[in-house]
Amino acid sequence: MCALSVEKAPSSQEKVEVTELQRLLVITGPTASGKSKLAMDIAQEIPLEIISADSMQVYRYMDIGTDKPSAEDRSKVRHHLIDLRYPDEQWTVEEFQRTAEAAIKEISSRGNLPAIVGGTGFYIRALLKGFPLVDAPPNPEFRAKMKELAAERGSKAVHDLLRDKDPWSWEHLHPNDLKRVIRALEYYEAVGQPISARKDKNLSPSYDYLMMGICRERQELYKRIDERAEEQLRRGLIDETRNLLEMGYSKDLPSMNGLCYKESCMYLEGLLTLEETKNLIARNTRRYAKRQLTWFAKEEGIIWIKAGKDRLWDDIVDEAVGMVKEKFR
Repeated sequence: MCALSVEKAPSSQEKVEVTELQRLLVITGPTASGKSKLAMDIAQEIPLEIISADSMQVYRYMDIGTDKPSAEDRSKVRHHLIDLRYPDEQWTVEEFQRTAEAAIKEISSRGNLPAIVGGTGFYIRALLKGFPLVDAPPNPEFRAKMKELAAERGSKAVHDLLRDKDPWSWEHLHPNDLKRVIRALEYYEAVGQPISARKDKNLSPSYDYLMMGICRERQELYKRIDERAEEQLRRGLIDETRNLLEMGYSKDLPSMNGLCYKESCMYLEGLLTLEETKNLIARNTRRYAKRQLTWFAKEEGIIWIKAGKDRLWDDIVDEAVGMVKEKFR
């Protein structure tokens, strides 16, 4: 634990409050940049446990499409917030925040360093900034009304309602991500302000954190994404998707509309060839990475580590380990 220092000695009448903040490592960056590998390699030098900040790895049975850590990696380094929900169950940023906070306390109690690892930027921001996520409780009647509108006129009609009320969410939320679109509208109805405005609140920090990101040249990152799409298909992504459908999970679920699964469902419906499926997964993932990069460009406090062909991976790991040791020595 790190204590905030007091600049001057107090008088005998003064009461001093020493606020202790929990140590926290954050490793972020766009998809396919190497976040998980870096976390695993840092763990060889520093005792840490990984908390996934990936909005899809929380779902059971969805391993290949979410690029979930292997059983071998999870046996070497303890992971949290993985396989907590079934694909038809809800998982929100509020639940992530609460569950991650509990995991951080548990890990810290064992004397290990909690490491938030993932590319879902809004999750990380909510955790670090301590957004008050309970100021707009669920409104079942409003949600039912929005779902009815989506059924009648399509998800885009619901998404369009954000244009004037919450332009930021309108721009960043995909129309097919109906659950989060409705949540943003629900928040506006309850609070009278856009849900995205929470990012601007000046809240007291809860953690003494180091946030590092992996930076790669755009074309190199896209090449890694293309190679991963091919590898995911080779590892059995189509069979994984088929199994999910055979288990009764609808292709219309928010989880099944995630990257890789939506395209795989299209293949299984005969709408795409295997080559077209691979290309569409790669294209959509590149677009997602571009949105992530736009998000991270606006985030404060990220220390970027350059990675790429001109640097040895061991040098990257050494740099990251040095930063962690310097911060939390």
